[in-house]
Amino acid sequence: MDEYPEPVHEPAADALDPRAELSEFLRTRRARLKPEDVGLPDYGRYRRVPGLRREELAQLAGVSVAYYTRLEQGNGRHVSPEVLDAIARALRLSDAEHAHLTHLAKPKQKKKPAGRAHQVRGPLRTLLDTMDGVPAILVGRRADILVWNRMAAAVFGDWAELPAREQNWARLVFLRPEYRDLFVDWEHKASDVVSQLRMDAGSHPNDPRLSALVGELSVKSEEFRRLWATHDVKEKCHGIQRLHHPLVGELDLRLESFHQADAHEQMLVTYHAEPNSPSAEALRLLASWGADATRAGTGTSSARTA
Repeated sequence: MDEYPEPVHEPAADALDPRAELSEFLRTRRARLKPEDVGLPDYGRYRRVPGLRREELAQLAGVSVAYYTRLEQGNGRHVSPEVLDAIARALRLSDAEHAHLTHLAKPKQKKKPAGRAHQVRGPLRTLLDTMDGVPAILVGRRADILVWNRMAAAVFGDWAELPAREQNWARLVFLRPEYRDLFVDWEHKASDVVSQLRMDAGSHPNDPRLSALVGELSVKSEEFRRLWATHDVKEKCHGIQRLHHPLVGELDLRLESFHQADAHEQMLVTYHAEPNSPSAEALRLLASWGADATRAGTGTSSARTA
């Protein structure tokens, strides 16, 4: 039985509370596991909590119930990496979830100035400009869109006309209706964006701009509030992005993402079509229209920055 009182946390101003984040993350991961998933008996109607009990999880991880309870209440400052590894295995966390748990339990002091995460090297800007047929975007912390090329503008929108603070995937996806029409599976895209913001929150709990963004979206979007409450985290490195473009119709693009070696908080995201496919022909059409595509409502004519 789970009879321990739940912790009450009061976040500091302009910051997400790491203790509350740790508590909620562990609780939601525990709730999604059923006893039969880990080889334990299920007592059916006699279970008072969804998923595993704290006692069961502690047993699986090889720690005392009191120790795990303190951790789930947000007291993870002195937890060892070995214990975190054991709990991650017991909870069957993914690599991204394991990293998130570590960031929450043992936050590191960031010595780099916050602005460094958004500084873009000149050669990288040039690289995006030279990728004529491939939509390419450089994304920074908080899902901020830092740089994009002409093809990205033709596919995803004329971000150059937006205020700098609006050049952000989270604001675009949750607050602009046209993006619900653009993404064939809008829910999947929305989940990816929120999951990445969760990863950022674990790594940078004292980021006031991130806290403000989460607060704004929580007020303005019921879908964001629902997805944020799941505490799901994942890193999307590759996959298929299906779009319904207002000019060329359906686009099936392959997404590939690459972290920058000297600026790990920046990710280069590219989208390409299979050779000789209808999507490849559609991209060629958008590229040939150039500024006409921009005036039609989807793009800007050159690589731009926030």
